[in-house]
Amino acid sequence: MKAVMGDSVDVSETDGVRSLHLGSITIQSAMRIRDPFALELTYTRGMMCFLLFSTTLKQVLAIGLGGGSIAKYIHAYCPELVSKIVEINPKIIQVARSQFYLPENDLHLEVIEGDGLQYLADNNDTADVLMIDAFDSNGIPPDFCSQDFFDQCANSLKSDGILTINLWGSDKKFDVYLQRIEQSFNGMVLILPTGKPGNIAVFGFKREPADLRLASLRERAKILEKTHKIEFLQFVEKLAEHNPSSSNRLFLPRNVTGLDI
Repeated sequence: MKAVMGDSVDVSETDGVRSLHLGSITIQSAMRIRDPFALELTYTRGMMCFLLFSTTLKQVLAIGLGGGSIAKYIHAYCPELVSKIVEINPKIIQVARSQFYLPENDLHLEVIEGDGLQYLADNNDTADVLMIDAFDSNGIPPDFCSQDFFDQCANSLKSDGILTINLWGSDKKFDVYLQRIEQSFNGMVLILPTGKPGNIAVFGFKREPADLRLASLRERAKILEKTHKIEFLQFVEKLAEHNPSSSNRLFLPRNVTGLDI
């Protein structure tokens, strides 16, 4: 079945999975109706890998709501985190709540109707984690992939904050976007492909994580998998495969020269 919500915000349902579309057949968000708070799409689970790199995170800021998959998941499974989500389209907020079970605002979740770019400009040094998943029917809006935008992302984070952004691996400008993120985060960037050639989660760090040893990351992944329905161990191996690494640790790109392997 397909229900058109107007203003190019559409909802479809197939084989027990409800999906959000914004002006195209591309799936922007998906929810398994029998498990509405789980992360159905692999890339959304990959974006949660910021949990591998720190145990002291408190404040999450997200630009773009979609169906609210990650917002719902954090609300349900990460009680230590407080999330603030900025979404410019009120119809998306309405659909996320009426069709995708997004909870109402409370002490751990606040959805703000507003311009995410303006919000970032007005709020520096406020977030431990900044999550960007901003696609429309034409892909990533130009204002969400400029050098100024990524600089502002870095400015909005606290001194040890983490950016996690969803990019499309087959985008002909992917390398350009990645280089801009590297510039904004002084080369402290990791990539995590979550499909072929599909979504790639990119992580930018204001400060190098305290422990990038693979043994430590695997141990952290095992701990997280006890309370999360996310394949963190598999993602650690993908991080080792797709980033500068030795047999025992990851290296951030700016530290590649002179490796102590």
